[in-house]
Amino acid sequence: MKLHEIRIPKGARKKPKRVGRGESSGYGRTAGKGNKGQNARSGGGKGGGFEGGQMPLKRRLPKRGFTNPFKKNFTLVNVGDLDKKFPENTVVDPALLVKEKLIKKLGDGLKVLGKGEITKPLVVKTHRISKQAREKIEQVGGKVEVI
Repeated sequence: MKLHEIRIPKGARKKPKRVGRGESSGYGRTAGKGNKGQNARSGGGKGGGFEGGQMPLKRRLPKRGFTNPFKKNFTLVNVGDLDKKFPENTVVDPALLVKEKLIKKLGDGLKVLGKGEITKPLVVKTHRISKQAREKIEQVGGKVEVI
């Protein structure tokens, strides 16, 4: 058997029910919705949270929390990842990290964290850096520049 010989089994693909297309189809006239009433109208029926007139659960529970509209979402990178990817004395900036596919997109900025070990000096240009990451980079003779 080859890939081009494989066929979809009979009954695997079900055709959609075509309502309102003539009496002989069995779904003509009222299109399976019965006669009159809320559910026969377009957009009819009750909403998803309707509980028969009882106060819905969503409205019974208190509102909690707060979303800070000024929150910044930084893209995170560890020093261990930088050590694996770049040779000595490389100037590592956000644009290079995106180009090398170490990060997908920048967001509100780049933050370097201290997870992992670093063995070669690098010049790191970043928006934020943790204290541990700064110490590790400077310990091996590298530099940190905050943009």
